[in-house]
Amino acid sequence: MIESGRPWLRRRYSRGWFVRLSPVMLTVVIASLAYATPPEMAFSRLLPAAPALAAAMWPVLPTILLGTVCLCLMIGLSLVFPDLGTWWTAAGIIAVTVAAAYGSHVRLQRERTLFQVRLVADAAQQVVLSPMPRRLGSVEIESLYLAAAAEARIGGDFYEVVDTPYGVRLLIGDVRGKGLPAVGAAAAIVNAFREAARGEPDMADVARRLDAGSTRYNAAFPPEGPMERFATALLAEIPREGGRIAILNCGHPPPLLLNHGELRILEPAAPSPPLSLAELIGDHYTIDTFDFAPSDLLLLYTDGIAEARSHDGEFFPLAAWMRRQPPTPPRELLATLHRDLLRYSRGRLDDDIAALAVRLGEELSQTRPADVSEA
Repeated sequence: MIESGRPWLRRRYSRGWFVRLSPVMLTVVIASLAYATPPEMAFSRLLPAAPALAAAMWPVLPTILLGTVCLCLMIGLSLVFPDLGTWWTAAGIIAVTVAAAYGSHVRLQRERTLFQVRLVADAAQQVVLSPMPRRLGSVEIESLYLAAAAEARIGGDFYEVVDTPYGVRLLIGDVRGKGLPAVGAAAAIVNAFREAARGEPDMADVARRLDAGSTRYNAAFPPEGPMERFATALLAEIPREGGRIAILNCGHPPPLLLNHGELRILEPAAPSPPLSLAELIGDHYTIDTFDFAPSDLLLLYTDGIAEARSHDGEFFPLAAWMRRQPPTPPRELLATLHRDLLRYSRGRLDDDIAALAVRLGEELSQTRPADVSEA
């Protein structure tokens, strides 16, 4: 978790404690109204609502204790107001407390099951999103991954960075679909990249290896339904001498390059096929080369960022947001992006999010002008 997201989480958890105390506050309010109002208003009959509410958020024993407190309050009120119908209300409190305790027990069992599922999901995700170094030579790198929801911690977004004889090579992509099948497809692509990035001097050949790996996985584990499982991906290569960056875009959102307040959207000169679709639409891959100077900030991202929505349905203005960012280390850039995304969407993300931020060290200088070549 990036640090910048934690203030939002602290506010959320502080509101959570207030909610968790609501059964106690409800008990106090009902008892006060029952004591302060005429017996005909019969506010005491609302006391069973307190243990019923507690069952939604408390463990079994505190729920039973609250029900016992409500029963004692009812008996105490009957000493002040003899005509409250004490025994009927007391029987209701006992019945609701027993039902609430059982409901709390079932809820806790389901939460434990969900917790175990999350552990498995997190372990599976770590196969794809392995820890990466924050610096390779003069290249600073930072990563960000956010799941769409707490109960959906696993998805098809992936990234990887490999130091190779040809320079630092980066991969980011998104498999169509969710769940373990999507993670399996992402793992197949990432594993193929880890091997091919070190052995293939041409990035087009790396992309062909990724396509082959994705196709083999889909043949062994065919997707459910009529839709094909494919992946968008973007490969980048930063040579050791610096000065330029090569981009191969397989149907992925174009990266953003920030240079002293000026933003460039690195669109491909010609489209390259998404992974697993090369046999269908051809395997012609285009490699675009752009200037990449020291202190430039490069942002690679999945479509979950650009498609994050506000409460009124507006998409997150990623390009405008990036243009406003000052020169900053990659870690701070992604920390700010994390915080602003959560604020913009009010913590409700419709899709998983992955991003890589890259900056070239100051000791490297530009060596080549921008050009476009095809492979």
